[in-house]
Order: sequence, then C-alpha cells, then structure tokens
Amino acid sequence: MQKVELIATATFGLEAVVAQEVRALGYEDVKVDNGKVTFTAGISAIPRANLWLRTADRVRLKMGEFRATTFDELFEKTKALPWSDWLPENATFPVEGKSVKSTLFSVPDCQAIVKKAVVESLKKTYKRDWFEEQGPMYKIEVALLKDVATLTIDTSGPGLHKRGYRGLIGAAPLKETMAAAMILLSRWKPDRVLMDPFCGSGTIPIEAALIGQNIAPGMNREFVSESWPNIPKTVWRQARAETHDLARYDQKLEIIGTDIDDEILRVARRNAAEAGVEDQIHFQRMDVRDVRTKRKYGYLICNPPYGERLGDWKQVARLYRDMGEVFSALDTWSFYVLTSDEQFEKHFGRTASKKRKLYNGNIKVDYYQFFGPKPPRPAVVVPDA
Repeated sequence: MQKVELIATATFGLEAVVAQEVRALGYEDVKVDNGKVTFTAGISAIPRANLWLRTADRVRLKMGEFRATTFDELFEKTKALPWSDWLPENATFPVEGKSVKSTLFSVPDCQAIVKKAVVESLKKTYKRDWFEEQGPMYKIEVALLKDVATLTIDTSGPGLHKRGYRGLIGAAPLKETMAAAMILLSRWKPDRVLMDPFCGSGTIPIEAALIGQNIAPGMNREFVSESWPNIPKTVWRQARAETHDLARYDQKLEIIGTDIDDEILRVARRNAAEAGVEDQIHFQRMDVRDVRTKRKYGYLICNPPYGERLGDWKQVARLYRDMGEVFSALDTWSFYVLTSDEQFEKHFGRTASKKRKLYNGNIKVDYYQFFGPKPPRPAVVVPDA
C-alpha cells in the first residue's frame, strides 16, 4: 500500500491530545511538534484521519521539507518535489503561506515562487505550458519556520471543527475541536453523568454525546480530498462504512446542558438534532446559581464567560465566587473549567488538581481541572460454598 506522510495541525496545547487520537486510529509512527502531529501511514489514513480526529484543526499531506534561505533555493527544491504524483493535469492549486523567524519573510513572494515552481514541475510531466485549473482543489501551503520550508497540501477543506451540525452559534462560540478536547482531557466515561451549566449553543454536550456513542465527528460532512482521483472511491467508502460500523447508537447517555437564555437553548436543541444526538441531551433553562442534583460522581465541564469577552471583570469574579459556592455542594463531582482569568482559583475558592495552558481562538486560557473522588467499586458477591 502507498505510504503517505500526514500532518494533523493542532491548537497550541492540544498536540498531545491529537497525537493520542492518531495512535488510537492505529498509526504508530507519530512525531509531535508545536502546533502539529506528523505521522506516516497508508493512503486510507487520509479519509480515516479526516473522519475521526476530534481535536485536530485539519489534515495536511506533506510533500517535502527542506532548508531555504534564498528564493532560488525555495524555487529549485520545490520544483524537485513529486507534484504530479498528486496533482492531475486539471488540478486547481492555489498557494498560501506563512513565515516565522525566517530569512524569506515576504509571504507573497514565497507564495508566488512556490506557485511558479509547481507549474514548472507539472510542465515536465504533462508536456504543456498552461494549466486551466478547473478541476479538483489542491490547496498548497508553504510554511517557513527558522528557514525550514514545509510544503503541504490540505486534504480537509473547511477546518475539522466544522462538523456540519452547528448552523447557528452564540455570541462567544467555543470551537467544536476545543470542546472535544476538554471532554477527552477530563477522561469522562459514557456511564457517568455530564453537565454543562453554560451550554450556550450546545457544543460541549453535543461533542460529549458524539464521543459517548463513538460517532465519528466527520461522518456528516464532506472533505476536499474526496474529489481527488489519487484516492480510490473504494477507500473513502470503506472509511465511511467503518464510521457506521463502530458507532454505538444504543449507548445510553446522561448529558445535561443548562443556560439562562431561552433563545440560545432553542439553538442548542436544533444543533443537537442536526448532530443526531437530541435524545441523549437534556437542555434546560437554569441559572448556574440554581444548579442542584442528586446524581453522584458526575462531571461538570464548562466554558463560562470571561471578563474580556462577555462582561466586565467584577461581574465575572462574582460569578466565579458563586460557582465555587454552588459547586462545593457537589462534593462527589469533578469540575473542569476553561477561562482566561488567572485569578480563577482565588475567586472559585479552591486550588485546581491540575491546569493546562491552551488557546481559545486567540485568547490565552487555562483549563482548570478539579478531580472528585472515584466511585466505589461494586461489591463482589461470593457464592455460598
């Protein structure tokens, strides 16, 4: 089987989570770097990674990597890569770029040179001087970091956070990939109750339901590489069939989403229906200060308002103090809170068991994790002799 080198791009702080997902798909040749996870696998990994990765931003096909400090170097080394192995004669191939701490700092110039080099490479194979670019999309990226150029082709299209279920969102949306990461980092299990008291448009409860029933996040969307002639249609069909075979639709879940806004709850219910998990989530209008439950050993996972985002700092600090008082009554629960407030623990009145630095969009945040007690093991019944 043809081997390919793929890069799953990741939000800063989530690289290890993405790597764990890649390994869970059965791929072992995994390398973790800032903002990306690189792995080598068969061509079937392109559809499988796109369909299954919950926390990656997108999946890129790596064409080559080399040092380049001059435009001549960039041109010649790009031209030498096997572009015709992937780009058909009618391919559409725009070039985007970025440059960080590199001699070649002009991104527009780098993009133009890479475009010219790819054209020159294709001319050799297809024996023509002009390419109309009316066929499948192969978006090329040239990324320069400390004078090392990495050339990739995007296999995803719209970012992987676009699952297809969220037509309408709230004022401060949480990306689906971040919501999934919060759940995976909590190590929540489907047999435990999960609550989000700031559910907004429902992203955390919906992602939890998808995880709980092992529903592939990309099951109901399309990817740009599905139109590539290089990947047999049978490979895509097999990958999609696998998502249906592995889904656990009969897994019962207890997931609760609450919010104070009736309108946004209507949006949440609509989004859950689009995702096919509306029967697994109970949405309810409730202020966080009124949260009560008799359930034991649950998980409370939330993305509450930040002062810089949805209100002033004094209001948010008071909200966090109220959260601390309310949550203290849930003494057998575990709490997971994403916020940019570095004084959160002080307001909440409790030191986190663990915290992790992340980025929610371009906002630096911490993921505060408060571990509750483990539920008691079921008693072992010894039969009479």
